[in-house]
Amino acid sequence: MKFLYSFIKELKLASRGFYFYIELLMALLIVAVFLFAVPENFNQKKTEYIYLDMPTDLKKSYIQMLTKDQPNIIKEQVKIKINKEDKEVTEFHVQEKVITLLNNRQEAEYLAAKERKIVAIIHLDEQQELSYEYFLQGYESARFKNLLKILPMNPVENIETAIQKQDVRPLSSDFDVLSDKENILPMVLVLNGGLMGLFMIAAYIFLDRQEGVIKAYALTPSPVWQYLLSKIGVIIVTSIASSFIVVWPIMQNKPDYLLLLGLLISTTFFASSLGLYIASFYQNIMQSFGVFYALIMLMIVPNIAYFIPSWSPLWIKLIPSYYMLAGFKAALIGNNAWLSVISISLGFLISGFLIFLLANKRYKKILIN
Repeated sequence: MKFLYSFIKELKLASRGFYFYIELLMALLIVAVFLFAVPENFNQKKTEYIYLDMPTDLKKSYIQMLTKDQPNIIKEQVKIKINKEDKEVTEFHVQEKVITLLNNRQEAEYLAAKERKIVAIIHLDEQQELSYEYFLQGYESARFKNLLKILPMNPVENIETAIQKQDVRPLSSDFDVLSDKENILPMVLVLNGGLMGLFMIAAYIFLDRQEGVIKAYALTPSPVWQYLLSKIGVIIVTSIASSFIVVWPIMQNKPDYLLLLGLLISTTFFASSLGLYIASFYQNIMQSFGVFYALIMLMIVPNIAYFIPSWSPLWIKLIPSYYMLAGFKAALIGNNAWLSVISISLGFLISGFLIFLLANKRYKKILIN
């Protein structure tokens, strides 16, 4: 009962300050951007840059082979910016990609080195056979590199035949996928719903320190854990409210909101407990800013692997936000992924509880001193 009274009091006090409304305002801005600026699905067409270093008649033959059996091909002459100059090139628009034929090797090398494009140079070797030279950017997977080695050695027809002979057995046919717009939401929930609590709880604590609230608590019979837990409760309420403000207008009834609610509570509790513990070592927010900034930057790293699956080193799985992303995505898809989401939620709840015990011990020591 005392905890409930303390929580309601903290919620009322928080509602009078501007920190309480920062997350809600951010949520409204995010919704506005998603609804009016972000398309449902992005343009999936990829651009391939090729330079054909061969005689003109062989170029024509190669282009015919390249565009054979491709319906609705669009060929056009366009100008692209290369080394601050407008260069006229030929583009072929096929089903899911755009093939751009470059004029010389210098253009190909510039696009690869300066514009970070994947470029291929095709020429004839000493035996008058096609030879392929690829300019990669370093983030490509080993599987992709092996595929580039295999393709020139085997006719496309042979590869297609081998693929068709493979026995593919789906593990599940009853599943949904997220659109490109919806696929961004797990990252937003991690930042807005989870990691924001890391910084917000510290802001509340430092504000109370500045106003002498924590010192005044030493004169009251209430235990310290009630004060700390009521602060976390305020962060959890604002996190749930802001996250639901973002999710509902975009996805409506698609997510599993019960799983989403449990995951929001557990991840926010974990992040807030961690924020409490870190804040206990500093006197004000300026002293702790570097630590919080470095920690949030570390937590953002799994977002890179989330959008670039080919770059996914094993050490990323040691970062908590990796599992936050996986859990939020499963809850948003809503395919009855109870076991995985509940496991992730319990993991964050237990970890958050252990960190909260450490934070409680630290603040007790501060009050005694």
